[in-house]
Amino acid sequence: MFVPKGNYEITVDEALDTSQSFSVVFEKEVISGSIEGFYYKGEKPADKKALRNAVKRGIFDALSRSLGKTLPWGILTGVKPVKIVRELYQKGIGCEEISSYMKEFYYLNDDKTRLLMNTLRNQYELSGEKIPGSAGVYLGIPFCPTRCVYCSFTANVAGRAEIERYLEALHKEIEYVSGRMKERGIKTESFYIGGGTPTALDSDQLDRLLGKIFESFDFSCCSEFTVEAGRPDTITEDKLKIIRKYGIGRISINPQSMNLKTLEAIGRLHSPEQIKEAFAMARNAGIEIINMDLIAGLPGENLDDFKRTLSLVTEMEPENITVHTLALKRASRLKEEDSDFNYREVEKLSQMVDFSRNLMESLGYRPYYLYRQKYMVGNLENIGYAKPGTECVYNIKTMDERQTMIALGAGGISKMYYPEENRIERAANVSNYEIYIDRIDEMLERKEQLIFANSI
Repeated sequence: MFVPKGNYEITVDEALDTSQSFSVVFEKEVISGSIEGFYYKGEKPADKKALRNAVKRGIFDALSRSLGKTLPWGILTGVKPVKIVRELYQKGIGCEEISSYMKEFYYLNDDKTRLLMNTLRNQYELSGEKIPGSAGVYLGIPFCPTRCVYCSFTANVAGRAEIERYLEALHKEIEYVSGRMKERGIKTESFYIGGGTPTALDSDQLDRLLGKIFESFDFSCCSEFTVEAGRPDTITEDKLKIIRKYGIGRISINPQSMNLKTLEAIGRLHSPEQIKEAFAMARNAGIEIINMDLIAGLPGENLDDFKRTLSLVTEMEPENITVHTLALKRASRLKEEDSDFNYREVEKLSQMVDFSRNLMESLGYRPYYLYRQKYMVGNLENIGYAKPGTECVYNIKTMDERQTMIALGAGGISKMYYPEENRIERAANVSNYEIYIDRIDEMLERKEQLIFANSI
């Protein structure tokens, strides 16, 4: 890739509290740059990606020396870092060499490098052989009882009539997609109902939805079916019985925190006691695998608060625990109310994440999927931990991006995988549920062009 000679100015983020800029100069076969007297020089890379990373390293070196700070993930900004090490491993490169590469090329610290390699080993152990012609299926329910202050997902507060309108359109998409999958011989490997909060549906709506799904799709090769129950205040014995009626044995119950003051502050309507009650109900109903989501760095929480949450959650012994780092998205209410929140919380949040990982591993949980997001406090990560044998295949395949994923409902993003090129193409359903209803035929056509007009 030809890169023209000349000077390239890259402005440093104002949040770093400096007005300096990093000057990158291309002369013959070298790159050089400086900031506040610090200097970087190296060979000019052959392509855009290598060039971009070389510039990142130069900026990182200069800013690190200038500001006296570093970042645990170095220059790595990708959402799915396990993909990088997996692709290296598949080329026959050994784990020690990969670890050295990640530290030297991306500037990862030792701790994050170990985490990455442990996650890779666990994923390789679990991934197994791909079912030929298979796909994962996601179905989204974009409704919640309330909207949390940190939330930027498709989550709406709506009445029964509005939800019925949505379900009518969703049932149409279910009929179309399942019919075309059968015509094309595409098998369902995993099925995941997410949100929003799927159990925001009332019992009748949930029963009709699950009935429609199970009468429409071919589950003969399906390894798992997950329902994200999410909000404990939406979980009832009746809904759990309906879930079990269809043979579903995997759900999520997501406390986020076990501190009442925090729950009230973030806009949740349930108490810590309701979380325990919902968990007990799920166990009594025969749910075999329960995931619980927690968020490190919620407003007003200190390390002791987070430790208390972890203690109470691990006492319940869920099979999976996902520890999220708070991400301050632009669309969230928290970002509007306190735009500098994430810059003040870095050290505290790092302590929370480190403590949770040490605790999870001491209790026999293994990291099996990992991803990162923009605007995460401290530039950290989300980690899914699981007791051996209870890992979620859908989560692994979603992060791995080596399988076609078909997404139904408002906000769903379908992904067509081309293995020969190791390439993904995407087609998104609109996220606004009202527009989704009005344009449902267009959503079907998008899937036709992305998925069914091609070969899986």
